[in-house]
Amino acid sequence: MIPSGNSKANIDRFLGYQNDYDRYRPEAPPMVIELLTSYLGHRPAHVADIGCGTGLSTFLWKDAADAVTGVEPNPDMLGKAQDKLRLLGSGADNLSFVQGYSNQLPFDTESVDIITCSQSFHWMDPDSTLQEIARCLRPGGVFAAYDCDWPLVLQPAIEARYNRLIAASDALLAELQPGADQASKWDKEGHLNRIKASGRFTYAREIVFHNMESCDAQRYIGLALSQGGVQSLLKLSPASLVQDIAEFSAQVEEFFQGRTLQVPVSYRMRTAVK
Repeated sequence: MIPSGNSKANIDRFLGYQNDYDRYRPEAPPMVIELLTSYLGHRPAHVADIGCGTGLSTFLWKDAADAVTGVEPNPDMLGKAQDKLRLLGSGADNLSFVQGYSNQLPFDTESVDIITCSQSFHWMDPDSTLQEIARCLRPGGVFAAYDCDWPLVLQPAIEARYNRLIAASDALLAELQPGADQASKWDKEGHLNRIKASGRFTYAREIVFHNMESCDAQRYIGLALSQGGVQSLLKLSPASLVQDIAEFSAQVEEFFQGRTLQVPVSYRMRTAVK
């Protein structure tokens, strides 16, 4: 039973493409640990990563916190995270992944030092989620919702074609998918104002940073195809984006010419202290 305030369409949007998501999406960079631990003022005893997906933002904390819990509602994403954890064996005894929801967390009141949402807060009902986060955080605890900027910085014509591909998939999805099945999200630009307006934190601000990552043509194309709107459309109508994807892929491959380049991944982190 999905708790009130959660959207089944938002959760189901991520069914079936956990492998490509995990393969192409960026892992959370070490800067996240540095920033949030500094704001906390000490090594965290417990970090919770909610809407953790395949654990790309959870495993980061393995050696930086005493206990780390990833919380994810989607069974496919959660299963991938748990598979990765099993492969680590006894080297990650302080990590766990559980199925759960952002506004009904499996933690005692004031029991968590840091709560993060990586690429996920925009899928959550902000009012009930912030209320639950504030309940779980210890006094002085830190909340951070952080996201990448899409597309990754590369070259203007390619970035423009990426944007056209995403826009085309969103438009087709709106036509083909029944309204009740359409996912809905909150604008990321409003995260900070919503956090401040909740009245549950003593301080909040936005932090902007970037991380350099290796990227080749396959990964850049994979990042585009891993976007939720594209994946949702491909489930409904696999042939509808064939031409768009082919043109985008050809342009990306022409640019990379078999090279692997260092590409900046830009992040915007909305951070709050209880």
